[in-house]
Order: sequence, then C-alpha cells, then structure tokens
Amino acid sequence: MNLWKIFIAFFIPGIVGYGGGPASIPLVENEVVDRFHWMNVSEFSEMLAMANALPGPIATKMAGFIGYQQGGILGSFVGVIATVGPSLLLMIVLLSLLYKFKDSPRVKTMTNLIRPVIAILLGIMAFQFFYNSYDTAGWMQTAGLILVSFLLLEKVKLHPAFVILGSLIYGAVFLS
Repeated sequence: MNLWKIFIAFFIPGIVGYGGGPASIPLVENEVVDRFHWMNVSEFSEMLAMANALPGPIATKMAGFIGYQQGGILGSFVGVIATVGPSLLLMIVLLSLLYKFKDSPRVKTMTNLIRPVIAILLGIMAFQFFYNSYDTAGWMQTAGLILVSFLLLEKVKLHPAFVILGSLIYGAVFLS
C-alpha cells in the first residue's frame, strides 16, 4: 500500500506539473507534506535545498529521496518511475504517431526543417565551448586539446568517455 502511495504522490505532479521539475515542486510538496504527511515544511525545505545542490533533474532527485525514505530501494525506484512515467508515456505515444505518419509529406518536411536548426544549435554550442576554452586557457592549450582529442577519437578510435575523462584530468591538473 505504501508503494502505491509513493507512486500516486509522484505520478500526479508528473501529469499536471507542466513546465518541468521546478514547476512540480509545489505539487510534490502538497502530496508529501499536506496529503501523506511524510515530511513537515521544514524537512521538505531542507530536502529541496540538498536536491538543488546536486546535479540532475530536481523532480527525480526528490522522488528518489522521498521514495527511499518511505519505501527503501523499491520505494525510490517507484518514485522515480512515477515521476518520469507521464513524460515517457507521452513520448511513446507521440513517437508512435510520428512513426505511423513517417511517410507523410508533412512529416518529412517537418523533419527536413528541423535538421538544419539542430545543426546550427550544435555549431553555436561548439563555438561557445571553443571561445570559453580560448578565453580561459589560451589558444595553445585549446588547440592542443582539440588536436589530441581529434586524434584520439578519429585515429585511435578511443571511446569519447575516455577522451572527456582525460580532458577533465588535464584541466584539473594544468588549468586550475
């Protein structure tokens, strides 16, 4: 019964919390503090402050913590699934509709119009990363990191995670 309450406490904010995690915070507070009385306002505020200090989506962190507090590891799992469930279901429905109409000229046109926008956004992001690196580390280190990363990715075929890890270590040792 407690797992069902955990599911309801996070599924309802997931359904009606339009606007992402920050928009669902008051809805989660209503469920956790007012409806199920698992926390008082002070405890919820402390949990929210700690969750905001950690990386990642706020709604899943709250669901994981409160779910664990109320139902252990299974409660944490149920809370996180209830939080991401509504978005997941909506994406499955929308993707199935998109797949159903994939041969439609309108869908093909929409897809063709989205690709250049994504390419431009990725290019802008890459330029901003390059500029920030150049601005903070200088052109020699930026060029060196770009060259070494390119060689490791393209010639050595090293997994990108290792290149990123190596760059982080390099930055921590030589650029801090």
